[in-house]
Amino acid sequence: MAPARWRVPTVACVIVLLSLFAIYQQTFLSMVNIWWRSETFTHGFLIFPISVYLVWQQRKDLAKLTPAPDYWGLSLLLVLGLAWLMSNAADVLVIQQLCVIAMIPVSLWTLLGWRVVKRIAFPLGFLFFAVPIGEFLIPRMMVFTADFTVKMLQVSGIPVYREGTFFSIPSGDWSVVEGCSGLRYLIASITLGCLYAYLTFRSLFRRWLFILLAVFFPVIANGLRAYMIVMIAHLSGMKLALGVDHFIYGWIFFGLVMLLMFWIGSFWRDFEQVSSRPGLPVKTAELPRNRVFVLIALAAVAIASIWPARAVHIAKRLEARTGPVNLELPQPVQPWLEVPGVLTWEPYYQGPDVAKKAFYRAGSRNIGLYLLYYRSQHQGAELINSQNVLAPQKHRVWKVLDEVPVRVSLGGRQVTVLQGRLDSPGARFLVWRWNWLAGAYTSNEYWGKLLEAKARLLGVPQDAAAIVVVTQYDEQIKPARKALQDFIDQMLPAIERRLDEAATS
Repeated sequence: MAPARWRVPTVACVIVLLSLFAIYQQTFLSMVNIWWRSETFTHGFLIFPISVYLVWQQRKDLAKLTPAPDYWGLSLLLVLGLAWLMSNAADVLVIQQLCVIAMIPVSLWTLLGWRVVKRIAFPLGFLFFAVPIGEFLIPRMMVFTADFTVKMLQVSGIPVYREGTFFSIPSGDWSVVEGCSGLRYLIASITLGCLYAYLTFRSLFRRWLFILLAVFFPVIANGLRAYMIVMIAHLSGMKLALGVDHFIYGWIFFGLVMLLMFWIGSFWRDFEQVSSRPGLPVKTAELPRNRVFVLIALAAVAIASIWPARAVHIAKRLEARTGPVNLELPQPVQPWLEVPGVLTWEPYYQGPDVAKKAFYRAGSRNIGLYLLYYRSQHQGAELINSQNVLAPQKHRVWKVLDEVPVRVSLGGRQVTVLQGRLDSPGARFLVWRWNWLAGAYTSNEYWGKLLEAKARLLGVPQDAAAIVVVTQYDEQIKPARKALQDFIDQMLPAIERRLDEAATS
């Protein structure tokens, strides 16, 4: 049975935590939705029960401690709430999720004090694995997997022709797609590795060493997995390791890798037990009064409530800016002439208020212009979104060979844009794209989100658009780059005028 000094603090903690779930229910539900639809983050359903169980295991040690509120936690709650509001304004869901998860240990620190929170630091830190984060690693991991697989094939004496994450060997064509990046193996390995290290080791050095193993081991193992799948298919005449068995082999191999990693970790196991430090002697005069816990709990709930209310207020102020967008295409400027559609590709953007396209010709050069205009942005229909791409994965026609930042001249200013190469059976295209945010140009997603958040927090309507230009190329991209640069030099003022007119309409 819990000591009497714990009863009111425990009730206060439960009330505050339940209040956090209620106040930020949309953010918590967004995590649940991702757990439900994504195999990569399905483990999120287990994180909260595991954390609660780990805290429950510490109940005897916790009972020896005296809870004492720490008022500094309230200031950190303010900072987390402001960060949540800014990420909400910029529609950066993962930062919102990280903030609300961080509010849980900070609230407990505020109510119970540092000595108590320190005792359950790992269970509270383990909660961050509930946040579905890591997709930004997919492009880099895809490239690494392709590099590793191609190198191993070459070492095996198999000739390989590669473009981006696509490669061909004599027996067939292959590509490293998102599912082959190894992200789900990496996240599962880190989650299990941290839990295993906490439960198995007592030495902090051994724990960190095993966590590092859990980070690097699955990355190399995924490269080996991809190589073995290609080799099995190659040696079987493209009969095995394709379709469903491709994934079966992958998960079986991952299971073996995890068993191997835990077996290696078993040699580091230490058996010394952590001695429980007794709590400070309890003196009735020193115990915080019950009303102090109540006041701290009310203050924490009040601070947490400010930010969603402010977000609703901002949204209502900007509701008036949701009218139709009047966007016209720019008139051609000599030597460019507008011509009927001559290009068969379109960029893949989600939910623009208006999407316009036009095609221009000067001599033998054909340029496609796409304007994707956003005014009433919301989750799933926003300019800066990882789902806005040149072409989806496994597109039946188009393959994105690569997309890299390059410096180009936009209206006399050197600006970084994204340059992508597209391949299809009939043509190859070179694409430049960047974002227009109320007159400012950027292709940097982080800077763009900050500009959007600043405008929304100030209550300033800020329309935005993606500008995409494309032309065909053959073997060399240099002539295509010159064609795009010439087009931008001559047509950009007209494009800017149309965007400015739409923003003021």
